[in-house]
Amino acid sequence: MSKYTLPATMAGVVLAGHGGLEQLHFRDDLPLPQAKPGEVLIRVGAAAVNNTDINTRIGWYSKGVTGQTNAGAEGGFVEAHDDDASWSGIPLQFPRIQGADCCGEIVAVGEGVSPARIGERVLVRSMQPPPGAVDPFSCITFGSECDGSFAQYCTAQANEAFRIDSTLSDVELASFPCAYSTAENMLARAGLKAGERVLITGASGGVGSAAVQLAKRRGAHVLAVCGSAKRAEVERLGADQVIERGESLLAALGRDTVDVCVDLVAGPQWPELPDLLRRGGRYVVAGAIGGPLVTLDVRTLYLKDLSFFGCTAQPREVFENLIGYIERGEIRPVVAKTYPLAAIVQAQQDFTAKKYVGKLVLLPFETAAGQ
Repeated sequence: MSKYTLPATMAGVVLAGHGGLEQLHFRDDLPLPQAKPGEVLIRVGAAAVNNTDINTRIGWYSKGVTGQTNAGAEGGFVEAHDDDASWSGIPLQFPRIQGADCCGEIVAVGEGVSPARIGERVLVRSMQPPPGAVDPFSCITFGSECDGSFAQYCTAQANEAFRIDSTLSDVELASFPCAYSTAENMLARAGLKAGERVLITGASGGVGSAAVQLAKRRGAHVLAVCGSAKRAEVERLGADQVIERGESLLAALGRDTVDVCVDLVAGPQWPELPDLLRRGGRYVVAGAIGGPLVTLDVRTLYLKDLSFFGCTAQPREVFENLIGYIERGEIRPVVAKTYPLAAIVQAQQDFTAKKYVGKLVLLPFETAAGQ
């Protein structure tokens, strides 16, 4: 039951298959989803754009693809194989409503969920275990293995919709879930401590700018890599030193000078990263927008006693901690621009152009109202 008057249909963006921007179809006649047992129905206030949305659309996760994300952002990759083109390696089910970031309000609940939750303002955990999973590394992405937030309404597992008490707007809150939980998980896995020197690649993007803030929150000395036009904003986020993208990191910082490397880029400059790390240093990765295939001198890995961490699955406490940081005002949202949902193609084009610092956010109901 719900105290809200709910429509029979809604607007949303349907992904018809892997490929270019033509696979994104805005529709205003989609059936309203129904909350199943253990689920809640959410009226989506705002939904941000993430790399994983684009990577999934273009099939970049397929082992047949070896280039950087932007090489196929417009038209997809002909070398992508549908049978391994999702992040999990399991074929994606189409049509799919994407959208890993969701801020909204619970407007109905399924069987077994307290009606008292109706009216709650919530953030949905982007990376979550499938119902009943016991393997800590078993996970699904909201908007990939299930429909997500690129619509006016969506459903979510009730225990994955976290109540949020904040004066921030829906747009600001929608910028947090995917990027900030990814960054927080990376820092937690690497065990970043106060006083350590941390290098963050891709520091002006959604995850990178989140990592800058979150690393500074931990008291680390933050070294950030980004384009020169974005230097000032990245410094405002807390970077102690900014190295221009493309500049030699070894020349700028020297060998054996970094405790932790937070990498979101990989690509041709990657071989410098192990050389930057001190003995016993930690490398942590959750993205490869610059290209997934790199060259590693294994001697550097073992002779320097380095630790490498690949980060996808996230313990529940990562998102719980993130909610606390937001509510206590310890981190701030970085929103560059908003778009009506119907303008998702433009939003994704702007996203891949990398002209902005922070997040681009879609507004489902601005589309419907034509505001």
